[in-house]
Amino acid sequence: MDHVAWFRRAVLGCAVAVPAFVVSQPAGAQIAAPGSSAAATTAPGTTPKAPRCVVPENYARFDLPLYRPGRQLAAGHAIKIVAIGSSSTFGAGASKPYNSYPSRLAAELSRRFVDHEFTVLNRGVNGDTAADMLARFERGVIAERPDLVLWQVGTNSLLRGDPVAPHRSLLHGGIVRLKTIGTDVVLIDPQYAPRVIARPKAESMVSLIEQMAKTEAVNLFRRFALMRHWRKVEHMPFGAFLSPDQLHMNDFSYGCVARALSGAISEAMTRAVSTASAPKAKR
Repeated sequence: MDHVAWFRRAVLGCAVAVPAFVVSQPAGAQIAAPGSSAAATTAPGTTPKAPRCVVPENYARFDLPLYRPGRQLAAGHAIKIVAIGSSSTFGAGASKPYNSYPSRLAAELSRRFVDHEFTVLNRGVNGDTAADMLARFERGVIAERPDLVLWQVGTNSLLRGDPVAPHRSLLHGGIVRLKTIGTDVVLIDPQYAPRVIARPKAESMVSLIEQMAKTEAVNLFRRFALMRHWRKVEHMPFGAFLSPDQLHMNDFSYGCVARALSGAISEAMTRAVSTASAPKAKR
């Protein structure tokens, strides 16, 4: 299947099951990740440098332990993760399906825990809003009985000019349903991209998602802040971590987000159980 055909295919996702082992990364380490070259001009006859995956410590650690995955880890049981969201979960902008963040997350977790099985289900659908995602929660998420749900939300509502306030009840309703089945939840806020930050309510959406994570006692992966760090602090051009459409992520940013998520998930799982019962980290 060519890339255009894959991009347009609004599948509900595929499972990736892999064993895993620990590779610890120092806090704030710069890690090479799969990716495209920066958009900066390169002198003739030279090879452009690939961007570096820079993840400050505060963007790679969750506030709360991940209790259910932690128990599964300690017991040696397989761990199932469902990633639900829109096109940046599906993988729009990646060169191939393997480079979506859920697929890269499966690969990263495979490097972090010896002989442990992870399944990461990609439930991203291009163009979906929070309401659309809730409409497929039962079949696409709850029916899978996952140990962890990664819920990426907010971008398409901003692009459509939808009001921000209703997302409070939408997120509350979804989180309640997930907690009812005992799964842990991580919210993922919008990407930092020109077509997102041009929307007047972008910061309000990011703030609301952060507030809801605190109110509902679930974790938040601060994608917006991480990507803003790349732009404002690391001075990376947008072309280094975004597709030419100035909206969707690319191979580099999907890979780097997966690295950051895998580190945060691994730490939060092992924090949830005693060091005596948790698998030992391989350094």
